[in-house]
Amino acid sequence: MFGKDDLVDNLSRDLDRARGRRDALASEATTLTAQIAEIEARLSEEKKRRERERVLSEVEAIKTRIKQAAGAFTPVVDGLSRAIEQAAAVVPEARELNSFLVSVATEIDSVLDPLLRELDQRADAVRTGQAALDLPSSAIEAPPVELPKDTNERLLRFPAWLSRDREADKKDTAESPRSTAA
Repeated sequence: MFGKDDLVDNLSRDLDRARGRRDALASEATTLTAQIAEIEARLSEEKKRRERERVLSEVEAIKTRIKQAAGAFTPVVDGLSRAIEQAAAVVPEARELNSFLVSVATEIDSVLDPLLRELDQRADAVRTGQAALDLPSSAIEAPPVELPKDTNERLLRFPAWLSRDREADKKDTAESPRSTAA
């Protein structure tokens, strides 16, 4: 009988040790779960921060390209305008091209500042976390510009006297009398 008590005592001690290990493992699992949740939250925040930085960098690159292109456009328009004024002495209709050029430059100038302000506002919204811009990973590659298909939409057009269609009409009318005369 004495051996049976030892067996019960041994089993009770084994049971107590197993429960103790289980409780320790459960406590460790709870601690690990909390640590995993904290690390996941930090990882998520770091990913968001890096994405915001990437978007802000892309917006700044876009603004820089716009400013550089506009800066390059102004001297070209000025040079073209002066050359057209000289041509107007020979071809008076050239003044129409000059006014067209001035209207294009004015139109571009009138929309550049609001565009740059809008880019700044969007960047500020991204900085504060109020908005997330969904830019492609490289906004450098811009999609091609599509021309409107509806002829009623507003488009800046070359003056009629410079139109390629008019040149084709001149060739057709110039060829027509020759062909009827033959």
